[in-house]
Amino acid sequence: MAKPPRERLLFAALASLLCAGCPDAPPLVEAAAPSARNAPVPSDAGSATATSEPAAVDAAAAHTARVRVTGEGKAMGTHLAFAAYTNDRLDEAGVRRAFDAAIAEMKRVEDLMTTWREDAQLAKVNAAAGKGPVAVDAETRHVINVALQTSVMSQGTFDITFESLHGLWKFDQDLDPTPPTAAAIKALLPRVNYKFIKVDDDKGTVFITKAGTKMSLGGIAKGYGVDRAAKVLKEAGLDSFYVQAGGDLYTAGRKPDGSEWSAGIRDPRGEAGSYFGRLLVSDHAFSTAGDYERAYVVGGKRYHHIIDPRTGYPATACRSVTIWAKTALQADAIDDAVFILGPERGIALVETLDDVGAVVVDAKNSVWISNRLKGKLTIDRVPSEGL
Repeated sequence: MAKPPRERLLFAALASLLCAGCPDAPPLVEAAAPSARNAPVPSDAGSATATSEPAAVDAAAAHTARVRVTGEGKAMGTHLAFAAYTNDRLDEAGVRRAFDAAIAEMKRVEDLMTTWREDAQLAKVNAAAGKGPVAVDAETRHVINVALQTSVMSQGTFDITFESLHGLWKFDQDLDPTPPTAAAIKALLPRVNYKFIKVDDDKGTVFITKAGTKMSLGGIAKGYGVDRAAKVLKEAGLDSFYVQAGGDLYTAGRKPDGSEWSAGIRDPRGEAGSYFGRLLVSDHAFSTAGDYERAYVVGGKRYHHIIDPRTGYPATACRSVTIWAKTALQADAIDDAVFILGPERGIALVETLDDVGAVVVDAKNSVWISNRLKGKLTIDRVPSEGL
Protein backbone atom coordinates (compact mmCIF):
# COMPACT_ATOMS: atom_id res chain seq x y z
CA MET A 1 0.00 0.00 0.00
CA ALA A 2 1.37 3.43 -0.90
CA LYS A 3 2.37 5.54 2.08
CA PRO A 4 0.11 8.54 2.69
CA PRO A 5 1.73 11.98 2.32
CA ARG A 6 3.10 12.63 5.81
CA GLU A 7 6.30 13.02 7.76
CA ARG A 8 6.97 10.28 10.29
CA LEU A 9 10.00 10.90 12.47
CA LEU A 10 11.46 9.24 15.52
CA PHE A 11 12.40 11.89 18.00
CA ALA A 12 16.18 11.69 17.77
CA ALA A 13 16.12 12.60 14.10
CA LEU A 14 13.28 15.07 14.57
CA ALA A 15 14.99 17.01 17.34
CA SER A 16 18.17 17.45 15.38
CA LEU A 17 16.22 18.59 12.33
CA LEU A 18 13.86 21.08 13.97
CA CYS A 19 15.78 22.39 16.98
CA ALA A 20 19.22 23.01 15.54
CA GLY A 21 19.67 26.76 15.59
CA CYS A 22 16.17 27.41 16.99
CA PRO A 23 15.94 30.72 18.86
CA ASP A 24 15.08 30.62 22.54
CA ALA A 25 11.33 30.43 23.02
CA PRO A 26 9.23 31.90 25.81
CA PRO A 27 8.65 29.48 28.69
CA LEU A 28 5.56 27.31 28.62
CA VAL A 29 3.35 28.39 31.52
CA GLU A 30 0.11 26.76 32.64
CA ALA A 31 -2.81 28.87 31.46
CA ALA A 32 -5.68 26.76 32.71
CA ALA A 33 -6.47 25.00 35.94
CA PRO A 34 -4.26 21.91 36.37
CA SER A 35 -7.29 19.63 36.06
CA ALA A 36 -8.31 20.94 32.65
CA ARG A 37 -8.40 18.02 30.20
CA ASN A 38 -5.48 17.99 27.78
CA ALA A 39 -5.14 21.73 28.22
CA PRO A 40 -2.99 23.44 25.58
CA VAL A 41 -0.70 26.14 26.86
CA PRO A 42 -0.36 29.38 24.91
CA SER A 43 3.25 30.46 25.38
CA ASP A 44 2.11 34.01 26.17
CA ALA A 45 -0.46 32.84 28.67
CA GLY A 46 1.14 34.02 31.87
CA SER A 47 -0.18 32.74 35.19
CA ALA A 48 -3.81 31.90 35.64
CA THR A 49 -4.13 34.48 38.39
CA ALA A 50 -2.47 37.37 36.61
CA THR A 51 -4.66 40.31 35.68
CA SER A 52 -2.59 42.36 33.28
CA GLU A 53 0.94 43.34 32.42
CA PRO A 54 2.63 45.82 30.09
CA ALA A 55 2.99 44.58 26.51
CA ALA A 56 5.26 45.53 23.65
CA VAL A 57 4.10 48.50 21.61
CA ASP A 58 2.69 47.63 18.20
CA ALA A 59 4.63 49.54 15.55
CA ALA A 60 1.40 50.19 13.66
CA ALA A 61 -0.13 51.84 16.73
CA ALA A 62 2.84 53.33 18.53
CA HIS A 63 0.67 55.96 20.17
CA THR A 64 -1.18 53.27 22.13
CA ALA A 65 0.47 51.17 24.83
CA ARG A 66 -1.14 47.76 24.46
CA VAL A 67 -1.77 45.96 27.74
CA ARG A 68 -2.25 42.25 28.14
CA VAL A 69 -5.39 41.31 30.10
CA THR A 70 -6.33 37.81 31.27
CA GLY A 71 -9.51 36.27 32.60
CA GLU A 72 -11.02 33.00 33.72
CA GLY A 73 -14.40 31.32 33.97
CA LYS A 74 -16.21 28.02 33.90
CA ALA A 75 -18.65 26.64 31.36
CA MET A 76 -19.38 23.45 29.45
CA GLY A 77 -17.92 21.41 32.30
CA THR A 78 -14.43 22.83 32.02
CA HIS A 79 -12.15 25.70 32.98
CA LEU A 80 -12.04 28.70 30.65
CA ALA A 81 -9.01 30.94 30.18
CA PHE A 82 -8.72 34.14 28.17
CA ALA A 83 -5.97 36.57 27.25
CA ALA A 84 -6.21 39.64 25.03
CA TYR A 85 -4.41 42.88 24.29
CA THR A 86 -6.07 46.25 24.60
CA ASN A 87 -6.29 48.46 21.51
CA ASP A 88 -7.57 51.82 20.37
CA ARG A 89 -11.18 50.67 20.81
CA LEU A 90 -11.02 48.70 24.05
CA ASP A 91 -9.29 49.48 27.31
CA GLU A 92 -8.81 46.94 30.13
CA ALA A 93 -12.37 47.37 31.40
CA GLY A 94 -13.70 46.89 27.88
CA VAL A 95 -11.66 43.72 27.45
CA ARG A 96 -13.08 42.31 30.68
CA ARG A 97 -16.62 43.07 29.55
CA ALA A 98 -15.85 41.18 26.35
CA PHE A 99 -14.60 38.20 28.38
CA ASP A 100 -17.82 38.22 30.41
CA ALA A 101 -19.87 38.25 27.21
CA ALA A 102 -17.84 35.35 25.81
CA ILE A 103 -18.39 33.29 28.97
CA ALA A 104 -22.12 34.02 28.81
CA GLU A 105 -22.17 32.86 25.19
CA MET A 106 -20.48 29.56 26.07
CA LYS A 107 -22.99 29.00 28.86
CA ARG A 108 -25.77 29.63 26.34
CA VAL A 109 -24.32 26.95 24.05
CA GLU A 110 -24.03 24.61 27.02
CA ASP A 111 -27.69 25.10 27.95
CA LEU A 112 -28.74 24.67 24.33
CA MET A 113 -26.87 21.43 23.62
CA THR A 114 -26.90 19.62 26.95
CA THR A 115 -28.43 16.18 27.43
CA TRP A 116 -28.39 16.35 31.24
CA ARG A 117 -31.74 18.10 31.72
CA GLU A 118 -34.92 16.18 30.92
CA ASP A 119 -36.44 19.29 29.34
CA ALA A 120 -33.42 19.86 27.06
CA GLN A 121 -34.13 19.34 23.37
CA LEU A 122 -31.44 16.67 22.90
CA ALA A 123 -32.69 14.80 25.95
CA LYS A 124 -36.10 14.78 24.29
CA VAL A 125 -34.56 13.47 21.05
CA ASN A 126 -32.98 10.62 23.01
CA ALA A 127 -36.23 9.85 24.84
CA ALA A 128 -38.08 9.68 21.50
CA ALA A 129 -35.60 7.27 19.87
CA GLY A 130 -37.49 4.78 17.73
CA LYS A 131 -40.74 6.72 18.21
CA GLY A 132 -40.63 9.93 16.20
CA PRO A 133 -38.84 13.19 15.33
CA VAL A 134 -38.37 16.06 17.78
CA ALA A 135 -38.09 19.78 17.05
CA VAL A 136 -34.49 21.01 17.37
CA ASP A 137 -33.22 24.54 16.81
CA ALA A 138 -31.18 25.37 13.70
CA GLU A 139 -27.95 26.02 15.62
CA THR A 140 -27.93 22.59 17.25
CA ARG A 141 -28.92 20.92 13.98
CA HIS A 142 -25.90 22.58 12.38
CA VAL A 143 -23.56 21.06 14.97
CA ILE A 144 -25.23 17.65 14.57
CA ASN A 145 -24.80 17.89 10.80
CA VAL A 146 -21.10 18.69 11.19
CA ALA A 147 -20.80 15.68 13.50
CA LEU A 148 -22.48 13.43 10.94
CA GLN A 149 -20.26 14.73 8.14
CA THR A 150 -17.23 13.98 10.32
CA SER A 151 -18.57 10.47 10.92
CA VAL A 152 -18.78 9.86 7.18
CA MET A 153 -15.29 11.15 6.39
CA SER A 154 -13.74 9.29 9.35
CA GLN A 155 -15.37 5.95 8.51
CA GLY A 156 -17.48 6.06 11.66
CA THR A 157 -14.62 6.59 14.10
CA PHE A 158 -16.28 9.81 15.26
CA ASP A 159 -19.83 8.98 16.29
CA ILE A 160 -22.09 11.02 18.56
CA THR A 161 -24.21 7.95 19.32
CA PHE A 162 -21.35 6.78 21.57
CA GLU A 163 -23.67 8.08 24.30
CA SER A 164 -25.51 4.76 23.94
CA LEU A 165 -22.61 3.20 25.89
CA HIS A 166 -23.01 5.64 28.76
CA GLY A 167 -22.49 3.94 32.11
CA LEU A 168 -20.34 1.09 30.82
CA TRP A 169 -17.04 2.89 31.27
CA LYS A 170 -16.59 5.08 34.34
CA PHE A 171 -13.84 7.66 33.94
CA ASP A 172 -15.39 10.79 35.44
CA GLN A 173 -16.70 11.60 38.91
CA ASP A 174 -18.00 8.04 38.98
CA LEU A 175 -14.49 6.65 38.40
CA ASP A 176 -14.46 2.89 38.75
CA PRO A 177 -11.28 1.11 37.56
CA THR A 178 -13.24 -1.98 36.55
CA PRO A 179 -13.58 -2.54 32.80
CA PRO A 180 -17.03 -3.68 31.69
CA THR A 181 -17.54 -7.26 30.62
CA ALA A 182 -17.43 -8.22 26.97
CA ALA A 183 -21.07 -9.29 27.27
CA ALA A 184 -22.12 -5.87 28.56
CA ILE A 185 -20.39 -4.13 25.66
CA LYS A 186 -21.81 -6.56 23.12
CA ALA A 187 -25.33 -5.93 24.42
CA LEU A 188 -25.16 -2.15 23.86
CA LEU A 189 -22.86 -1.85 20.84
CA PRO A 190 -25.63 -2.42 18.23
CA ARG A 191 -27.15 0.87 19.39
CA VAL A 192 -24.04 2.81 18.30
CA ASN A 193 -24.32 3.98 14.70
CA TYR A 194 -24.48 7.56 13.47
CA LYS A 195 -26.66 6.39 10.57
CA PHE A 196 -29.55 6.06 13.02
CA ILE A 197 -29.66 9.89 13.27
CA LYS A 198 -31.89 11.62 10.72
CA VAL A 199 -31.84 15.41 10.50
CA ASP A 200 -34.62 17.14 8.58
CA ASP A 201 -33.64 20.77 8.18
CA ASP A 202 -36.79 21.57 6.20
CA LYS A 203 -39.00 20.44 9.08
CA GLY A 204 -36.55 21.48 11.79
CA THR A 205 -36.41 18.05 13.42
CA VAL A 206 -34.01 15.31 14.52
CA PHE A 207 -35.04 11.66 14.73
CA ILE A 208 -33.11 8.69 16.13
CA THR A 209 -34.58 5.74 14.30
CA LYS A 210 -33.40 2.95 16.63
CA ALA A 211 -34.93 2.57 20.08
CA GLY A 212 -32.35 2.68 22.86
CA THR A 213 -29.83 4.72 20.85
CA LYS A 214 -28.75 7.99 22.41
CA MET A 215 -26.68 10.88 21.17
CA SER A 216 -24.51 13.48 22.86
CA LEU A 217 -22.59 16.44 21.51
CA GLY A 218 -20.03 16.20 24.30
CA GLY A 219 -17.27 15.41 21.79
CA ILE A 220 -17.90 18.45 19.62
CA ALA A 221 -20.03 21.12 21.35
CA LYS A 222 -17.13 22.53 23.35
CA GLY A 223 -15.26 23.33 20.14
CA TYR A 224 -18.35 25.06 18.83
CA GLY A 225 -18.58 27.00 22.09
CA VAL A 226 -14.99 28.18 21.70
CA ASP A 227 -15.75 29.39 18.17
CA ARG A 228 -18.80 31.27 19.42
CA ALA A 229 -16.79 32.86 22.22
CA ALA A 230 -14.14 33.94 19.70
CA LYS A 231 -16.84 35.50 17.53
CA VAL A 232 -18.11 37.48 20.52
CA LEU A 233 -14.59 38.75 21.28
CA LYS A 234 -14.03 39.79 17.67
CA GLU A 235 -17.37 41.57 17.49
CA ALA A 236 -16.47 43.41 20.70
CA GLY A 237 -13.43 44.83 18.90
CA LEU A 238 -10.57 42.57 20.04
CA ASP A 239 -7.98 41.73 17.42
CA SER A 240 -5.32 39.86 19.45
CA PHE A 241 -6.53 37.20 21.89
CA TYR A 242 -6.96 33.58 22.77
CA VAL A 243 -9.86 31.68 24.32
CA GLN A 244 -9.28 28.27 25.84
CA ALA A 245 -11.75 25.68 27.15
CA GLY A 246 -9.90 22.67 28.55
CA GLY A 247 -8.16 21.06 25.60
CA ASP A 248 -9.66 23.40 22.99
CA LEU A 249 -8.00 26.67 22.06
CA TYR A 250 -8.58 29.41 19.50
CA THR A 251 -6.23 32.33 18.90
CA ALA A 252 -6.77 35.49 16.87
CA GLY A 253 -4.25 37.88 15.38
CA ARG A 254 -0.68 38.25 16.53
CA LYS A 255 0.86 39.61 19.67
CA PRO A 256 1.87 43.30 19.67
CA ASP A 257 5.50 42.44 18.85
CA GLY A 258 4.32 40.74 15.66
CA SER A 259 4.99 37.20 16.83
CA GLU A 260 2.47 34.39 16.52
CA TRP A 261 0.74 32.74 19.43
CA SER A 262 2.03 29.27 20.24
CA ALA A 263 0.69 26.41 22.34
CA GLY A 264 2.41 23.61 24.19
CA ILE A 265 1.75 19.98 23.24
CA ARG A 266 1.35 17.81 26.33
CA ASP A 267 3.78 14.96 26.92
CA PRO A 268 1.40 11.96 27.06
CA ARG A 269 3.50 10.07 29.60
CA GLY A 270 5.10 13.07 31.31
CA GLU A 271 3.98 14.75 34.49
CA ALA A 272 0.96 17.04 34.38
CA GLY A 273 2.02 20.38 32.93
CA SER A 274 4.95 18.95 30.92
CA TYR A 275 5.16 19.55 27.17
CA PHE A 276 7.39 18.06 24.49
CA GLY A 277 6.71 20.54 21.70
CA ARG A 278 5.25 23.89 20.70
CA LEU A 279 2.98 24.74 17.80
CA LEU A 280 2.28 28.14 16.22
CA VAL A 281 -1.48 28.77 16.30
CA SER A 282 -2.40 32.25 15.05
CA ASP A 283 -5.93 32.64 13.67
CA HIS A 284 -6.43 28.92 14.14
CA ALA A 285 -7.76 26.43 16.63
CA PHE A 286 -5.79 23.79 18.52
CA SER A 287 -7.30 20.69 20.11
CA THR A 288 -5.68 17.67 21.75
CA ALA A 289 -7.14 14.24 22.43
CA GLY A 290 -5.05 12.18 24.85
CA ASP A 291 -5.27 8.89 26.72
CA TYR A 292 -3.77 10.25 29.94
CA GLU A 293 -6.35 12.33 31.84
CA ARG A 294 -9.53 10.28 32.20
CA ALA A 295 -7.91 6.88 32.47
CA TYR A 296 -6.82 4.03 34.70
CA VAL A 297 -4.41 1.10 34.44
CA VAL A 298 -5.51 -2.44 35.30
CA GLY A 299 -3.45 -5.58 34.79
CA GLY A 300 -0.72 -3.66 33.01
CA LYS A 301 -3.15 -2.20 30.45
CA ARG A 302 -4.30 1.40 30.12
CA TYR A 303 -8.02 2.10 29.75
CA HIS A 304 -9.18 5.62 28.84
CA HIS A 305 -12.20 7.64 27.76
CA ILE A 306 -11.60 7.74 23.98
CA ILE A 307 -13.79 4.81 22.98
CA ASP A 308 -13.71 3.30 19.50
CA PRO A 309 -17.41 3.26 18.53
CA ARG A 310 -16.79 0.27 16.29
CA THR A 311 -15.62 -1.95 19.16
CA GLY A 312 -16.85 -0.34 22.38
CA TYR A 313 -13.32 -0.43 23.81
CA PRO A 314 -10.71 2.34 24.29
CA ALA A 315 -8.72 3.02 21.12
CA THR A 316 -5.14 1.75 21.24
CA ALA A 317 -3.27 3.17 18.24
CA CYS A 318 -2.24 6.53 19.75
CA ARG A 319 -1.23 8.25 22.96
CA SER A 320 -2.18 11.75 21.85
CA VAL A 321 -3.39 13.63 18.79
CA THR A 322 -3.18 17.40 18.39
CA ILE A 323 -5.18 19.01 15.59
CA TRP A 324 -4.55 22.47 14.14
CA ALA A 325 -7.55 23.74 12.18
CA LYS A 326 -9.38 26.87 11.11
CA THR A 327 -12.18 26.35 13.63
CA ALA A 328 -12.34 24.78 17.08
CA LEU A 329 -15.47 22.89 16.01
CA GLN A 330 -13.52 21.07 13.32
CA ALA A 331 -10.47 20.48 15.51
CA ASP A 332 -12.61 19.10 18.34
CA ALA A 333 -14.26 16.56 16.03
CA ILE A 334 -11.18 15.52 14.09
CA ASP A 335 -8.83 14.86 17.03
CA ASP A 336 -10.83 11.90 18.33
CA ALA A 337 -11.30 10.49 14.83
CA VAL A 338 -7.57 10.60 14.10
CA PHE A 339 -6.82 9.12 17.53
CA ILE A 340 -9.05 6.13 16.77
CA LEU A 341 -7.96 5.71 13.15
CA GLY A 342 -4.29 5.61 14.17
CA PRO A 343 -1.34 7.61 12.86
CA GLU A 344 -1.13 6.39 9.28
CA ARG A 345 -4.81 6.46 8.36
CA GLY A 346 -5.40 9.49 10.58
CA ILE A 347 -2.68 11.57 8.96
CA ALA A 348 -3.94 10.48 5.54
CA LEU A 349 -7.39 11.84 6.48
CA VAL A 350 -5.92 15.13 7.73
CA GLU A 351 -4.01 15.64 4.47
CA THR A 352 -7.32 15.60 2.56
CA LEU A 353 -8.77 18.48 4.62
CA ASP A 354 -8.20 22.13 3.83
CA ASP A 355 -6.20 24.10 6.40
CA VAL A 356 -5.91 21.19 8.88
CA GLY A 357 -2.75 19.71 10.37
CA ALA A 358 -1.91 17.07 12.98
CA VAL A 359 0.78 16.00 15.42
CA VAL A 360 0.40 12.40 16.59
CA VAL A 361 2.23 10.49 19.30
CA ASP A 362 1.48 6.87 18.49
CA ALA A 363 1.27 3.87 20.81
CA LYS A 364 4.99 3.19 20.35
CA ASN A 365 5.90 6.81 21.22
CA SER A 366 6.84 7.79 17.66
CA VAL A 367 5.93 11.32 16.55
CA TRP A 368 4.06 11.81 13.28
CA ILE A 369 3.62 15.25 11.69
CA SER A 370 1.34 16.18 8.79
CA ASN A 371 2.81 18.13 5.92
CA ARG A 372 0.90 21.32 6.69
CA LEU A 373 2.62 21.74 10.07
CA LYS A 374 6.18 21.62 8.81
CA GLY A 375 7.83 24.80 10.00
CA LYS A 376 5.12 25.50 12.59
CA LEU A 377 6.16 22.85 15.10
CA THR A 378 9.15 22.91 17.42
CA ILE A 379 10.10 19.72 19.27
CA ASP A 380 11.92 20.40 22.52
CA ARG A 381 12.53 16.89 23.81
CA VAL A 382 11.63 13.24 23.53
CA PRO A 383 8.09 12.35 24.65
CA SER A 384 8.43 10.29 27.81
CA GLU A 385 8.24 6.52 27.75
CA GLY A 386 5.68 4.71 29.87
CA LEU A 387 2.63 2.48 29.88
